[in-house]
Amino acid sequence: MSSNRVLALDVGSVRIGAAISDSSRIIAQGLGVWNAETWRDDFDECMKTYDPSVIVIGLPLRTDGRKSEAGERILALVDELRTKYPEREFIMHDERFTTVIAQQVLIDADVSRKRRRKSVDKIAAVLILESWLESNR
Repeated sequence: MSSNRVLALDVGSVRIGAAISDSSRIIAQGLGVWNAETWRDDFDECMKTYDPSVIVIGLPLRTDGRKSEAGERILALVDELRTKYPEREFIMHDERFTTVIAQQVLIDADVSRKRRRKSVDKIAAVLILESWLESNR
């Protein structure tokens, strides 16, 4: 039986940012950044460790709200994950501007460019998760 936790992913072509909620669905915590070529093992391990009941995946949309080419790739990925984890709920959530906001947060915190590159995807995943949690309160 899965927990009441929510896992959020910011899926990019190079890195995948991951964040997890607490079981009360109040707090979003960054988990890490996974390599886009080898992330499936990290994802499977995360599923075992945190046992989320819901997986929220950022859907990249154009500024006018239409799906982007990257959005089509994300939808295909979600179909694969649903097949592997049919007992889990997968939800797409608008991720427009999350990476830009995450970059600005890190710049405002005076984080070096090198360190920003390593953590921006995790911060974007936290922002996606916080947005989804807020919209479901």
